[in-house]
Amino acid sequence: MIRTTLAALLLSAAAWPAQANKVFISNERGNTVTVLDSETWEVIAEFPAGNRPRGITISPDGTELYVCASDDDTVRVFDPNTYEELHTLPSGPDPELFVLHPSGNPLYIANEDDNLVTVTDVETHQILAEIPVGVEPEGMGISPDGAVVVNTSETTNMAHFIDTQTFEITQNTLVDQRPRFAQFTEDGSLLYVSSEIGGTVSVIDPASGEILHKIVFEVPGVQPELLQPVGVRVTQDGRRVFVALGPSNRVAVIDGETWEVLDYLLVGQRVWQLAFTPDEKFLITTNGNSNDVSIIDVAAEEVILSVPVGQQPWGVVVAPD
Repeated sequence: MIRTTLAALLLSAAAWPAQANKVFISNERGNTVTVLDSETWEVIAEFPAGNRPRGITISPDGTELYVCASDDDTVRVFDPNTYEELHTLPSGPDPELFVLHPSGNPLYIANEDDNLVTVTDVETHQILAEIPVGVEPEGMGISPDGAVVVNTSETTNMAHFIDTQTFEITQNTLVDQRPRFAQFTEDGSLLYVSSEIGGTVSVIDPASGEILHKIVFEVPGVQPELLQPVGVRVTQDGRRVFVALGPSNRVAVIDGETWEVLDYLLVGQRVWQLAFTPDEKFLITTNGNSNDVSIIDVAAEEVILSVPVGQQPWGVVVAPD
């Protein structure tokens, strides 16, 4: 594990070229965030991030990094340049995943232990609403226009559609067992919801809540129960969908028009979450059991590198341009 003093972190931040992107990885067991250089893929820093950091995201302007410190029952906010903790945000108990409104405010947080979605104003640091949802809420997704936020409840097996103006649930869609992640396409026309134990990804029409298709997975030589969909990312043009398949150590590559599985890419052990670089040249995967991240060349649909990070990497976000 990389150990750095605050002085060293400040020095590395000062030397960082303004045009580069940083990649931030939350290490659930290590209680840290690892920082990578997206050009060299070298580790440039690691800093404390509270107890059991999982969900991680960054403001649209790149000035604030948000981390779900699950065992601290809070969201910790850091300066992405100096790595200094700026303040905390009220989150409700056991925050696991969250999503920012496209405008950068507010933050929608899944509280797994309390069956709530907490809505927090990132400027005033006040809770705007607490929305009752299903049992064990986890996945959070938001439509590109910011009108609808979707929460998935692991035990109720539903995707809950929430109006961001009224904070009311407008529809519920029953999916397969233990939904973990929700991801809209860039145009908002489709929603992908992964079901970890069900072993499927549901393709949903957000307007009606209807399931249009269920994507299933099959890898020769891999037991079906190991094919556990978790993180989902879709290219901006909607042509490719990438799905992290947990303990199978694979990322599925899916045709976004036919929903056919085109390939399975071998990555590290227990792949959890995914993030594109802003130019979509690369996709980063967090591999919880091998303590590394895999770098995928998106155009070639090929894994090109493995980079050791902290203990049990969970979430990943890339700083905007």
